[in-house]
Formats: sequence, structure tokens, C-alpha cells
Amino acid sequence: QLQACGGGLVQVGGSLRLSCAVSGRSFRYYASMGWFRQAPGKERVFVARINWSGSDTYYADSVKGRFTISRDNAKNTVYLQMNSLKPEDTAVYYCAARGTGTVSSNYDYWGQGTQVTVSS
Repeated sequence: QLQACGGGLVQVGGSLRLSCAVSGRSFRYYASMGWFRQAPGKERVFVARINWSGSDTYYADSVKGRFTISRDNAKNTVYLQMNSLKPEDTAVYYCAARGTGTVSSNYDYWGQGTQVTVSS
């Protein structure tokens, strides 16, 4: 089970940190994890992913240099630090687990989503 939290309303240029806590199975089972987002009326798109050890990360071009994905395997949690937020970052953010790449269908497990709204 994946539980995402940390969303909210923030002004342009602000920051938020999303968390995704994993339970039910060994954290190692979930292996690589990622964040996706879905804006109203749009498809769910890739944001960032991280491998099991945290040594390899990958970002969508739209968030590169502003967002940072990390994980604390001792706490069974993955984070998404979001800085310099823009109105176009407004979306429901989902954490995903046990997958590869940037395609949502590649991931087996999903959290419930957390709303991020950036006001201008």
C-alpha cells in the first residue's frame, strides 16, 4: 500500500515536499519508485523516478533542476521536494512503485494521489 501526502496550496515560487509511505510488503519489494502527475483534463505524466538504492534518478524536462526525488529506505518512504513551483505544476501527484521508465502502465502499485495547487 502506498500513501501519498504533503500536497497543498502554495504561491508561485514556493516549495512543497511530498511523501509517499509504503506499507504491507518489504520496501525492497517495491524496488524503483516514481512520481507522476495529472492535471485536470490531461493524461497522467511522468515526473521523476528513483532506483532502489537511490543512486539513479531521472526527471521530466519540465521539472529538472526544480524537483528532487529521494528515498529513505529505513523509513519506507519516498519524497519529492518541489521548489520554484509554477502554476503549470498544479496537478494531482501520484506515487508509483515497482516499475521502470516513464510510462505509467509500467508501474504495478499506486498511491491515492495528493493535490498540489500553485497560485499566481
